[in-house]
Amino acid sequence: MMEKQGNACPADAELLAGWLAARSIARGLPPPVPKHGGMRVDTGLPNEIRRYVFAGPVREIRNLALSISAPHIFIKMCGSGEQLLALMPPGWRLQPASYLMTHSCAWDAPILPTGYRFEVLSEQAATLVRIVASDGSLAASGYALEYGGVFIFDRIVTEPAHRRRGLGKALMAALGSTQQSSTARRVLVATEDGRALYSSLGWLVHSPYSSASIAVCCD
Repeated sequence: MMEKQGNACPADAELLAGWLAARSIARGLPPPVPKHGGMRVDTGLPNEIRRYVFAGPVREIRNLALSISAPHIFIKMCGSGEQLLALMPPGWRLQPASYLMTHSCAWDAPILPTGYRFEVLSEQAATLVRIVASDGSLAASGYALEYGGVFIFDRIVTEPAHRRRGLGKALMAALGSTQQSSTARRVLVATEDGRALYSSLGWLVHSPYSSASIAVCCD
């Protein structure tokens, strides 16, 4: 799909840029800006000052990495961890693997087990769906936002005590039902654990999504 040192596929770049822009809106972050052949987002978090995101393993990544000396600045890329690490100078380490995934199947109706209910709210221009247990505790939650031709799913969480009850499937269907445009491309980034759930719901891996940062030394 991508050459190791060539330009990323334009379709991949467009999808990635759309996801990143929508994610920034959903999280109240500044919009991404083109930088170093990729996109820069200033996240301003204690454990992540900013991130640079690339659609493929291009040479500019190494030049960028060589210019960074502080921790908590991440370089992220569509491609394998081995491809990204090959571009990193000494002192950088890979983060746990993730996957850029897409979905084009029809949704089943969102059905909850007995004892749970949905709450649908708006937050940071996104739709927040919460699944609440009968005792009022939060069982699962997630966000969706449609923007610029993409429909993203973000921060999908099922609490440990409520897993393996079908709540993830119900949550994704409820979020999916808020999509307005039939042409918007559905996209999310999944962890290794999340990949199994989403694959069972018809999601396909569009690309590995790898991340690296300068290793933080501890005493």
